[in-house]
Amino acid sequence: MEVSSEKKELDNKNTNSNTQTLNIDPSIPAEDRERIAADLKAGLHPLKNKFVFWYTRRTPGVRTQTSYEDNIKKIVDFSTVEGFWVCYCHLARPSTLPSPTDLHLFKEGIRPLWEDAANCNGGKWIIRFKKPVSGRFWEDLVLALVGDQLDYGDNICGAVLSIRFNEDILSVWNRNASDQQAVMALRDSIKRHLKLPSGYVMEYKAHDASLRDNSSYRNTWIRS
Repeated sequence: MEVSSEKKELDNKNTNSNTQTLNIDPSIPAEDRERIAADLKAGLHPLKNKFVFWYTRRTPGVRTQTSYEDNIKKIVDFSTVEGFWVCYCHLARPSTLPSPTDLHLFKEGIRPLWEDAANCNGGKWIIRFKKPVSGRFWEDLVLALVGDQLDYGDNICGAVLSIRFNEDILSVWNRNASDQQAVMALRDSIKRHLKLPSGYVMEYKAHDASLRDNSSYRNTWIRS
């Protein structure tokens, strides 16, 4: 047991030493620091977080937990700038996706489910777009999320583009719906990075409310 503890301490010291040499933010979790250090040594440009693209194509109707989980398919993960562009350039554009379809971008380890441990106490900001412009705003949101540009970034879980018959809907999910300061700061940051015109309305809904009424986008409780 003592040998194991000493080895773990030595490994941590080595990790800290390597990441300090490479000028990696010490506040980043050790596992991510190791990944970033490895990517830097390989000549790549690491992202702060590792991300996963998911895809959902489902038959219109009442959402059930089992059917929804079964329809969520992982597309690809990435952790570097280079990896992102390889993935993104091969993804179908929103205008070509059938309705109803959801395209999800979430941090690794977080599934795009209300019930996921990282999401269950959180909620989402919702913006509705006409179809001709949704692709541009989605791309801007993806770049802001991947580049860690949004305020309270550690409180963000991911983003979703929902392709629907008459409109497309963007949503940004966060961890804590009760942290009013973080929720409103995220709203302002989204508006700023998307350069959202003044005519657009942003709505917020907690995931526990979605669980109660079995709806993602109805009965929102903040409109701004």
